[in-house]
Amino acid sequence: MTETYKKRKFVANGDSAPKVSRSKVLSPFRIVGNVSNGVPFAVGTLGTTFYIVTSVGKSFQIYDANTLHLLFVSEHETDSAITCLATHFQHVFAGFGNKVGIYRRGRLEHFIELPDSDAVVTNICIFGDFLCVSSDRTVYVYKRNPQDKFATIFYTKIAISKLQGSEIVCLIHLPTYLNKVIVVTKSNLLLYNVKSGKLLFTSDEFSDTITTAEAAPALDVLGLGCASGEIILYNVRKARKVRSIKTPVYVSSLSFRTDGSAHLAVGASNGDLIFYDLDRRSRIHVLRNVHGEHFGGISKVSFLNGQPIVVTSGDDNQLKEYVFDPSLSQGDAETVVQPPRFLRSRGGHSQPPTSILFADNQSHFILSASSDRSLWGFSLRKDAQSQELSQRLHKKKDGGRLAGNTLKEKFPEILSMSIENARQGEWENVVTAHKDEHFARTWNLATKRVGRWTLATIDDGLAKSVAISSCGNFGFVGSSNGGIGVYNLESGLPRKKYRLHKKAVTGIAVDGMNRKMVSCGLDGIVGFYDFSKSAFLGKLQLDAPITSMVYHRSSDLFALALDDFSIIVVDAVTQKVVRQLWGHTNRISSFDFSPDGRWIVSTSLDASIRTWDLPTGTCIDGVRLDSVASNIKFSPNGDFVATTHVIGNGISIWTNRAQFKPLPTRQIDEEEFAQISLSSSFGNSGTSVLDGAFESNDTDESEVGDIGHYKSVDQINGDMITLSLGPRNKFKTLLNLDVIRQRSKPVEPPKKPEKAPFFLKLSGEKVGDDAVVREKNEQFNGEDGQAQQEIEKKSTEAEEQIRKHKPIATAFESRFTRLLREGHSKQDYTSFLDELVNLSPASVDMEIRSLNSFEPFEELIWFLEALTEGLRSNKNFELYEAFMSLLLKAHGDVIHANSDNTDLSAALKMWGATHTHDKKIDEIVKFCSSVANFVSSA
Repeated sequence: MTETYKKRKFVANGDSAPKVSRSKVLSPFRIVGNVSNGVPFAVGTLGTTFYIVTSVGKSFQIYDANTLHLLFVSEHETDSAITCLATHFQHVFAGFGNKVGIYRRGRLEHFIELPDSDAVVTNICIFGDFLCVSSDRTVYVYKRNPQDKFATIFYTKIAISKLQGSEIVCLIHLPTYLNKVIVVTKSNLLLYNVKSGKLLFTSDEFSDTITTAEAAPALDVLGLGCASGEIILYNVRKARKVRSIKTPVYVSSLSFRTDGSAHLAVGASNGDLIFYDLDRRSRIHVLRNVHGEHFGGISKVSFLNGQPIVVTSGDDNQLKEYVFDPSLSQGDAETVVQPPRFLRSRGGHSQPPTSILFADNQSHFILSASSDRSLWGFSLRKDAQSQELSQRLHKKKDGGRLAGNTLKEKFPEILSMSIENARQGEWENVVTAHKDEHFARTWNLATKRVGRWTLATIDDGLAKSVAISSCGNFGFVGSSNGGIGVYNLESGLPRKKYRLHKKAVTGIAVDGMNRKMVSCGLDGIVGFYDFSKSAFLGKLQLDAPITSMVYHRSSDLFALALDDFSIIVVDAVTQKVVRQLWGHTNRISSFDFSPDGRWIVSTSLDASIRTWDLPTGTCIDGVRLDSVASNIKFSPNGDFVATTHVIGNGISIWTNRAQFKPLPTRQIDEEEFAQISLSSSFGNSGTSVLDGAFESNDTDESEVGDIGHYKSVDQINGDMITLSLGPRNKFKTLLNLDVIRQRSKPVEPPKKPEKAPFFLKLSGEKVGDDAVVREKNEQFNGEDGQAQQEIEKKSTEAEEQIRKHKPIATAFESRFTRLLREGHSKQDYTSFLDELVNLSPASVDMEIRSLNSFEPFEELIWFLEALTEGLRSNKNFELYEAFMSLLLKAHGDVIHANSDNTDLSAALKMWGATHTHDKKIDEIVKFCSSVANFVSSA
């Protein structure tokens, strides 16, 4: 079964994708910090350049081997975890389950499913027109059509019986072996012709279990690695061992150097990388602990073809490159091979993160601590800028180190950390509290290494919480015995001590002005201090132990997580509880304020993320996860939310959809929580921030339409007089048009144009162009001259009709006049009034001045009737008054001189009656005011 992807759309049996419930606030974007897992990587070649493909679960990443910059990420996640990878020029083959996906630049182009549904793809080998896929004891062969770029047609299936061999280890195609593949099992070698499906050769069984195999640069030679540590060089054509090398480790991977030096790299399961010189028959170098032994050591080692560069990876989320420098030996002296030099690497946490912080105000770096005892700074803009902070301690004055050998043992796991960038670059700006240590450590983010000072607790207790003042000068260390010590970060010397709590201090914070300090502890006490005066201001006793605290400096609010699964919000100024948020059904693991202080996002051991709206005190959004979130942080810009989880080594980045469109603040029930799977929701790595932010379903759109948007009504009540919703300067402009026109007059009269040179004035006969003159005379005397005379005659007749005030049937009629006439014929001026209100002040003035002011005064009467109707509607009251003022300014003399006209006087009386009716409210207000004054004075 094969399926094809075209134009980035999946076509398979016409099935529509199921609808996925989505959060109204959080939209999955990407995961940072994942580089590689235990699946062996694949190296691809394009000309003289190389690329490396690594697996990170259900997706893969493509790196440039020259720089290890991330080039592409697979666009969609696979149905199950990737089990093997292979490359062929620009295409990447990824095996998962019983399927093989063929990708180009991270986009799926073709899809192959093995005939057996219970098969699991373990190895992929591409050569010539064939694609071989192995699963346990079976090899599936696919063939390529001449017009296709890769093999997609199922050709044959090769089954290996128990008598022939055991489970398949790998598939290898040796050079010059046309249409043949070597099947390496755990016990022997099998040579098959894939075109005919015949078994051509079977080797004798080896005494040790084969764990890996690699083709050597020499013809017919194969390198085999065994579980006992033996490395066998086997000649397939002669069917005998060429050489055997003994190693004391479990061999997990082999690779031969192909740039002229006969070197063999051996990857071990204990994490060591061993190099052998095949010419000298000796071991030349050993690199210890290249990858963690606890994570299976080295999963694959590979020399780049024709390059002195070796690439390694392991399940510890590390991808490393080492390079052999040219030998320093000269002449006939014995060649001295220098140890391989560390070249570059990409990596991340090998265990789930335990604490995260945004390290700057631009949402660029995330500071992350993990249970693997490392501290990393991850970049959200460029993965190449991510790096681990060095734990190499500074020297003492006498030249010794502050502690033991830090190259072997890392610092204990970080429990709490705090960062402040006000003094970054001047001295240490990060403070961390570590597990089972009686002091806190400082770090310098500018130099990416551990700082000079260790800040001890004041009562010899374990360090449990840390904080830094907003000025960056003071560091705070909370003890398990209840004491709080204040240190100067520039000198590392103690400055103040506080003793209030009887149990461990779980949170410390200082406001933005270094005036008020707040602390909390497991004894349920919240302490308030005047930091500048070192005075105690009071305390607040809560009913349950406090596990953590977050301070929002802009609003002077701080939130506390209690052991009774609630979140308490306290005002630091009034020292009172202002909100209490209930909803979580298990211990709250982390929470954070939004940058504007309106929201709190919280995570709990009940595997949910809740968003709380502080003004209303309600939960406005909820997400249920398949993995418990251990940390959650809002970015300083409010555009991202970062979470870490108990499963997975990466940091999940969510887009805040409230940055792009309004969201409803309605309280939701737990039945409305979105169900989100981390493995599937963060799989579309090719999408941008906007794609996830504006992605919505029917539920979201209906809620936003009902609650997020409000359409204002024209009038609350028809009896109320309302003003226009337009800008106020429009009304002022209408009333002061004459003043504006007077100010806009030119200061100087128009100047006479300067005299042009005499030769530009001459034309026709004056310059001797008699032909032009004759041509003009002939045209004037011919038919064109008669047409010109008729046009002048018509214009003269039109002017006479205008003087006699007689309308012309063919005269131009503006939209303003047409709507006015149609409104009179229908006795409904609604369309005309809408047009009038929306016109600009200059257009209104021009149209009113253009009204026909000659008998029988029809347009003036119609305009008065329209204004009267508008005044009766009680809408746009001040605009109709201004329009009446403009009418009287433009045609007031005509109206006054013809006051005896019956229709005109009737229209004026109707306007006056309507205007007088609206003055009743003024009389009522004055009457009520007079009564109130009389009663109060009496």
